[in-house]
Amino acid sequence: MRKLISLSTVAALGATPALAASGPFFSLKNTDFIVTLGFLLFIAVLVYFKVPSLLAGLLDKRAEGIQNDLDEARALRDEAQALLASYERKSREVKEQADRIVAHARDEAKLLAEQAHAEMEKSLARRLAAAESQIASAEAKAIKDVRDRAAMVAVAAAREVIAKQMTATDANKLIDASIDEVGAKLH
Repeated sequence: MRKLISLSTVAALGATPALAASGPFFSLKNTDFIVTLGFLLFIAVLVYFKVPSLLAGLLDKRAEGIQNDLDEARALRDEAQALLASYERKSREVKEQADRIVAHARDEAKLLAEQAHAEMEKSLARRLAAAESQIASAEAKAIKDVRDRAAMVAVAAAREVIAKQMTATDANKLIDASIDEVGAKLH
């Protein structure tokens, strides 16, 4: 910054318009000289009040602030990239876990379906056996009912036939024979 000020001072002193003015240059009547003096006085006041160093300090402070902002932005970018990588890794892990859960659920569903199928087959077999047993029981009952009915019909028919053919003397003989047979079996 100081180099810039000293360079501009040298340039102002060696300016060609000052040499081009008519009359003596170092005269208060020469406007170019007055302007040059004002400019040099202005530069001197700036240097006296240390404005260039203040400006340089402000610029350095601003540059430092910008550098700090850039460093912070880089740190934030790095942190964001790390966070993004972490989220992507977690996302992959969650996706893999979800895939494992889905695969496990499919396997479990398949196993449950097989168990349900086996249970259904067992239940059907039990129901079929129960139905066959009920059918056999109903068949046996029907056969027994038919036999009982046939026996009742046969007894009724035999009673009618015997009643028609039997006389009172034959009936008394049969009764006496039955009594003797029962008495023999009881003793």
